[in-house]
Order: sequence, then C-alpha cells, then structure tokens
Amino acid sequence: MPVNYAALRRKLLTWFDRHRRDLPWRADRDPYRIWISEVMLQQTTVAAVVPYFERFVVAFPTVQSLADADEQHVLKLWEGLGYYRRARHLHAAAKLLVARGRALPDDPAVWAELPGVGRYILGAVLSQAFDRRLPIVEANSLRVLARLFGYRGDPREGDGKAWVWSAAEAVLPRKRVGDFNQSLMELGALVCTPASPRCANCPVASLCEANRLGLHEKIPPPKRAKDSVQVQEVAIAIRARGRVMLCLRPADAGRWQNMWEVPHGEVRDGETLEAAAIRLARELTGLRVRLGDALHTVEHTVTRHRITMTCFEATRRNGRFASGFYAEGKWLVPAAIARLPLSTPQRKLLAALQSGTGK
Repeated sequence: MPVNYAALRRKLLTWFDRHRRDLPWRADRDPYRIWISEVMLQQTTVAAVVPYFERFVVAFPTVQSLADADEQHVLKLWEGLGYYRRARHLHAAAKLLVARGRALPDDPAVWAELPGVGRYILGAVLSQAFDRRLPIVEANSLRVLARLFGYRGDPREGDGKAWVWSAAEAVLPRKRVGDFNQSLMELGALVCTPASPRCANCPVASLCEANRLGLHEKIPPPKRAKDSVQVQEVAIAIRARGRVMLCLRPADAGRWQNMWEVPHGEVRDGETLEAAAIRLARELTGLRVRLGDALHTVEHTVTRHRITMTCFEATRRNGRFASGFYAEGKWLVPAAIARLPLSTPQRKLLAALQSGTGK
C-alpha cells in the first residue's frame, strides 16, 4: 500500500506542534545552537544531553568563542558525554568556520567540508536553521520510515541504507522541512519506540504498512549482535609527596586523545596483575615504583571491548618521567586534577582513590 505523502506530512506536523518536547535548542533557529545540540545527540540520549548543552552554550555562546577556546576547556565541558572525537571535531570545525566569517552559512558545500559533519549533521542543521530541503536519518527516524513503508530489509546496512535515505528525502515537505525532520525523530522517540510501540497513540498509524500487516514488532530487524572482547588492564596510581602522576594521552591516540589519566595498559597473557603494573609503570612513565595494594576496579565498555581495569597504588622509588606513549606527565594535587579533562572510567577511578573506597 503506497504511503499518502500529503497526509503523512499534515498529520505528523500537526502532532509535532501539539506534542513536541520543550528542549533548549528548540527555542529558536540559531544554527550554532542547533549544530551543538545535534553533535551532542549523536549516540547520546536527550535526557543526558540537556545539561551538557546548557553548560556548553553558556561557556561558548557563539562560534567565535568556541573557536577561541582552549581544547582542554572544551574537553572538560564534554567530560562524561563520551565519544570525545565529537568535541574535537566541533572545536576544529568552529575554527574553520570563523576563518570564513562569523556567521554560520546556509551553504551545504561549506558544511560538507567540516570535520565531523556527515550527511546527518548537514541535513539536521541546514533543514532546521534554514529550511533547506535536506533529509536526516538517525535511529528514531530510520525506525519510523521502515515501519511506515513496511521495509523488511535492514535499513542500517548496504542497500537498506540507500533505501532509507531515499525514503527520508521522498517524504519531505516543501516548507517546514526542519520541523518535519524533527517530527520523524520525535515520533520515534516518544511513540514508535523500538519495543512495544504505542500504535494506538500514533498519528500516522492508518498510513503505516507495518501496523497494517502486524509487523511493527519485527520491523526493522534487530541489530546483529557482535561478539565482545574481554580485556584486562591495570592502572597505576603513582604517588610522591602528596601528589599523583597523571599523563596526557597524545593527539594521535586511538581514543581519549588529549585527555589526562592515571597510566594504564593491557595485561599480557600469562602475566600477573602485579607484574603488569610494575612493567607498565616503567614503560609508560619511566619511573621505578614500589607497588602497593590493588585499590579499585573499574569495568567499562568501549565499542565491543569489555574492559576490567584494576588500579594499584604505588610510590615512586626513582627515575624521571619519560614515555614512548604519553605526551606529558605531571605530579598533581587533587584540586589540580579536578580541573583536567578525564574520561568517565578515569574520573570514576580517581574519585574512588580520593575517597579511599575500594571494590
């Protein structure tokens, strides 16, 4: 059954006008605020993003202020939001935009050249800020479109990915494009949910092929589960004269670039945790240490890696900082550590160490 595009647009926009959530980036059509929010919302929930967005735009109210900021300040405000490459790309893109002029342009070609700007961000910003007729596809809108059209393939991969972008473009109205794009996402977030969609409350249920066929629980198919990889790490909290050694990850590190941390690394096959801690202290910092007790364990996941990181307390015996991996090492008091950007597992680890708790 073909979808009635005119009815779909009318019904969705009417529903959106009545039920849209009151979110801080919807207060106006400022392209800068829309851009910040959309970058933050990638792979992050609305509830988690709201306080980060509000703090971020207070600290950096304009693209000029973001471009002028120190990257460490940007990363600190992003701390806990995850996927830190988004923050680095945002900062780098702000510098490029300011070099072209202070106003954020209504020009897809300019946006397409910016770091961290793919087809989704480009469409989200330009449709919402300038009403450009550009589609968006993310997890919520993908699910809504697949169900509306009764698409039984996987819209996340291969031909399915091409299909869903084509469908997202086909359903766009001539006016209120940004609102319509948001209505697709809002419907997916509030009504057309992954499990137990509320079809009885859906404004477009009568137009939905999956609902007509009773396939709304099966479309789209679930994501293919990827095998997880177990990783054992040790971290070493090296102390000397009331200070702790923290190290700066290099700009070309695989993750958590330009962020600070207690030195840590993987345990080799057949190696005890204690032996690994002594080895890594020497390899990563150049220091010889006297190893103390295992103080705390943090478990976290990075992509499909499930990491267990056990932290040992240690005291410096001799040596000076020298590392083939870290860009810098500093002896810091707790108050200074609090001002540095730290990854979530490192923040949890240091909080536990400072409070004297263990696991």
